[in-house]
Amino acid sequence: MDLKLAGKIALVIGSSRGLGYAAAQALAEEDAKVAINSRNSDQLSAAALKLHQSTGGEILPVTGDVTDKEAAHRIIDETTAHFGGLDILITNAGGPPAGSFENFDDETWQHAIELSLMSHVRLIRAALPHLRKSAHPAVLTITSYSVKQPIPNLVLSNSIRAATAGLTKTLSIELGPQGIRFNSILPGWTETERVIVLMDYRAQAGGSSIKEEITQQSRDIPLGRFARPEEFGRVAAFLVSPAASYINGVMLPVDGGAIKGV
Repeated sequence: MDLKLAGKIALVIGSSRGLGYAAAQALAEEDAKVAINSRNSDQLSAAALKLHQSTGGEILPVTGDVTDKEAAHRIIDETTAHFGGLDILITNAGGPPAGSFENFDDETWQHAIELSLMSHVRLIRAALPHLRKSAHPAVLTITSYSVKQPIPNLVLSNSIRAATAGLTKTLSIELGPQGIRFNSILPGWTETERVIVLMDYRAQAGGSSIKEEITQQSRDIPLGRFARPEEFGRVAAFLVSPAASYINGVMLPVDGGAIKGV
């Protein structure tokens, strides 16, 4: 299937590694022009070079910390100044720390809100004037399957990512009449650096190993394994593509069937 992404301009936040990188790679493989972002300039430069070498695509690295209130406009401005516009925005950020409710003070909660909710708000707000000029505008928020089924010891993520899902659905209704599509992917357990950190937290708490924790978690997934990043990336590329032009307001789990609800 031709996703009709050739020449489209995409910005993927939090994309020097993990799920964001997988989405950027899938877009570049479809001949989109891709801006990638991270707060770590060295990791970002290395990721941009790797993506260019593997896909031959035009990759723009844009450094910026999305918890910085001023960063969103600068990231959007640098992207649009370089490429001349914006068709696709994928918002993504590393999740807040693991732990139970009584582990966290107000300051930790506030930082998690900045990371996992307000970063999406500010980036979407900054991007809207440019998306309105696109023939095929699309926004994808990356959240978590915890939106549908809370994950133990992730109270911050469980709570705040649900707010981002609510934001996404609301904007799909509010801005759908303007032709701007909003969807979210709810990824399950995927072989990323973030997941290894979470498995290590569990291993240390339970006196086990990372491998044992992955095996244990996999038993709760009908497909019996964690996702590969590229499996996530292909879904992301489809949802923001013109090929998915009538998909709007969807919260799509990519979780191997881990969510038990209908």
